[in-house]
Amino acid sequence: MKPQLLKGSPLAVALSLAIAFPAAAADEGEGHVTVATAASANLAAPTDLDKVEVRGYRAGYNIEETRTATKTNTALINVPQSITVVTEDMIDDTGMRGLADVVQYVPGAGMAQGEGHRDAPVLRGNTSTADMFVDGMRDDVQYFRDLYNSERVEVLKGPNAMIFGRGGTGGVINRVTKQAEWVPTHEASLQLGSWNRRRLTGDFGQAVNEAFAFRVTGLYEDSESFRDGFELKRWGINPSFAINAGENTQIRFDLEHFEDERVTDRGLPAYATPFNGRRLPVDADRSTFFGSAANSPTTLELDALNLMVEHDFGNAVLRNRTRYADYGKFYQNVFPNGGARVFPATGERMVAIAAYSNDTQRENLFNQTDLTFDLQTGAVRHGFLVGLEFGRQETDNFRKTGAFPSNTCYNSAGAFIATTSAFCVPLSNPGYNGPVTFAQSATDADNHSVAKIAAAYVQDQIEFSPKWQAVVGVRFDRFKVDFRNNRNGATLSTTDNLWSPRTGLVFKPVEDLSLYASYGLTYLPRAGEQLSSITVSNATFEPEEFKNYEIGAKWNVLPRLELSAAAFRLDHSNVIVPGATAGTSILVDGERIEGVEIGLAGNITDAWSVMGGYAWQDGEILTATSRGNRPANLAEQTASLWNRYNFNQRWGAGLGAIHRGEVFAQTTNAVTLKSFTRYDAALFYSPTDYLDLQLNIENVFDKKYFASAHNDNNITPGAPRGYYVTANFKF
Repeated sequence: MKPQLLKGSPLAVALSLAIAFPAAAADEGEGHVTVATAASANLAAPTDLDKVEVRGYRAGYNIEETRTATKTNTALINVPQSITVVTEDMIDDTGMRGLADVVQYVPGAGMAQGEGHRDAPVLRGNTSTADMFVDGMRDDVQYFRDLYNSERVEVLKGPNAMIFGRGGTGGVINRVTKQAEWVPTHEASLQLGSWNRRRLTGDFGQAVNEAFAFRVTGLYEDSESFRDGFELKRWGINPSFAINAGENTQIRFDLEHFEDERVTDRGLPAYATPFNGRRLPVDADRSTFFGSAANSPTTLELDALNLMVEHDFGNAVLRNRTRYADYGKFYQNVFPNGGARVFPATGERMVAIAAYSNDTQRENLFNQTDLTFDLQTGAVRHGFLVGLEFGRQETDNFRKTGAFPSNTCYNSAGAFIATTSAFCVPLSNPGYNGPVTFAQSATDADNHSVAKIAAAYVQDQIEFSPKWQAVVGVRFDRFKVDFRNNRNGATLSTTDNLWSPRTGLVFKPVEDLSLYASYGLTYLPRAGEQLSSITVSNATFEPEEFKNYEIGAKWNVLPRLELSAAAFRLDHSNVIVPGATAGTSILVDGERIEGVEIGLAGNITDAWSVMGGYAWQDGEILTATSRGNRPANLAEQTASLWNRYNFNQRWGAGLGAIHRGEVFAQTTNAVTLKSFTRYDAALFYSPTDYLDLQLNIENVFDKKYFASAHNDNNITPGAPRGYYVTANFKF
């Protein structure tokens, strides 16, 4: 896939229209979308009114309200659940490009490796590749999301199926996109830096008239990495339009085309034998690629259409949203698939290399209808939400396994045997440049599935008095999956009827302080989070169940600074494990996660912005096979803090620290990733009102650490010290 516009496609036509609008507006006169002068109104002209321009301002690191948690505009202080919002200013100041950057500043959150081809956030000890949303609509294909079109990212922690439906086992991540508004936006950003990073983004929007506004955000990036052989090319464009279709009716729609090409990088393995009681990642240079970068491509192509129609009846608001998304995802990897073992014949350590490819094609179609209205019953005020959601997801999966020339390599038991399923390379030179043949094995997936979702939900936000509030809601989901195995023609159908309640109580002893308690329940049906496989054995069991109990406090310490704290317990149950009798299965509790989170975000002064947090989390697996072990990628303690201080209107500086405690690479708890603390810094300079220059330094002291893992033998090293210079142009 090469970066090019789809000639003749609806996206290209829409973009052409968007580019044409400024010229059309200009033909009508310079003052058409600017502040009207007194002369144009036939009045005496004030001194400077004809020079006023709207150029935006720094909103800082906090927002006052959100729709993510309740589907209504609710002040953060009144949401009885832990939520972290990463604003556009925070994204820009720290140079964030994706969700892995975002979660570093979210208390209690992390990111697993995702096999080097997908986002895999870890929220309250639960790793998911499906619990991502865009403007409240499901975006669940496995890929790396970019922030070029994001106004902010909201991370809601704890299960919340009442709003989002199935999944969200430890929480959800919702990207709020940049939409057309009646305020002009003319910006472009160029970033250059270490390892040939080259990234260009643009954001251009304005009003055509009082009834129509448009906006176009775009991205092009061609970068490398500290990892040998790694390449990244991606581009995206996202035009959006807003129409006032009457005094009380607004229509919004946008289209996105996004492509991502990269090397699938699954890092390095661990030693097969323990050292001082624990296994550790191999001692190799951070840049060393294990396997074959040249034979490990990932490609993603996304086309999406979003439509929103909203009508205000005065005493009620009716909103309908539709999202259609077509995803094409392919990845292939030649990667380390075993620990470094000593080859008896030579005494040299060897690493097993394996290979496979996977193709996923998915079409999502979702429609949500929400009716919100207020009702007064005596002294009690009710804010009601009544909604319906319908969805259809059609998925095709096709996998192949790689075969190598016959060689002597170890198997899963650690014995060296003649094999073609893996190829052993020396730890001293772990690259593989030989042939690989990809073909379907007896167990490789070739399937087609259709998931149909129908849901209804109701929520009441109750205000008993200025001091007492509550949120009570329930959702019913009918989730049906029809599955076909293309290899043998076998079909299977499963239906789950899911009731998901949610309740929260808020006490506000003073206006700027809230104390809350909440409970939420969500289910993960047996079809799996990615709808890729289902068997007779797991289809007959009830869905996995996640219950979240939480108490917390939110305090607006200053008008633009929020301090939050939460203590929670998350119970995971209905996990399938083998029974005592051969060939049987039973349900058991899966795991329990308990913890405390503290978050800080906002402005201490007009010049000083901060964001950070601390989390202590304890987790225990309760299934028989791993009982007592700690969940993968769950650190007992994490902390982060970022500061930006503006010395004057021209100069500013940023300083941040990220700490993560020791984690296990997977639930076996066999391989340990040591704790680390990384420091970042930035320098900001604005020579004019139209140009901002920014220098970011990541990992200032060049700390060696391991950033994430997928399992005991796929571990990603953290990046060395890196420098990035960004020029932001406003015009």
